[in-house]
Amino acid sequence: MYAVIKTGGKQYKVAKDDVIRVEKMAGEPGESVDFSEVLLVGDDDGQTVGAPLIEGATVAATVLEQKRDKKIIVFKKKRRQGYKRKNGHRQNLTVLRITDILAAGKKKAAPKKKAAAKKTEAVADAGDAPAEAKSEE
Repeated sequence: MYAVIKTGGKQYKVAKDDVIRVEKMAGEPGESVDFSEVLLVGDDDGQTVGAPLIEGATVAATVLEQKRDKKIIVFKKKRRQGYKRKNGHRQNLTVLRITDILAAGKKKAAPKKKAAAKKTEAVADAGDAPAEAKSEE
């Protein structure tokens, strides 16, 4: 499955587990970001095109890092006038990994953290049981 999303004034064709570099966004590495501006969703069966957006469709991504792009040189010159200007520019970027593409009406999969929380509760309960037995004796 793939989608076309809009962010930072640009459009990106993305699929699950793709790594993309977009204009700087708020977010620390490891945080989750959702894109609600989905223009197109497609798979082997066909495509759904929005007019202009697909309602209810979202693309989930995880921030990998915040970085700066390579420097580009901006050089201006007018011949025979003694006019020269040299500037450099480095664009701020956010590197994202696409984690999930949700078409309209579908829900996000349940997070895996709940299973880990249940295990820690079970361990805590098991640890409390012998202490209660000792206090009763």
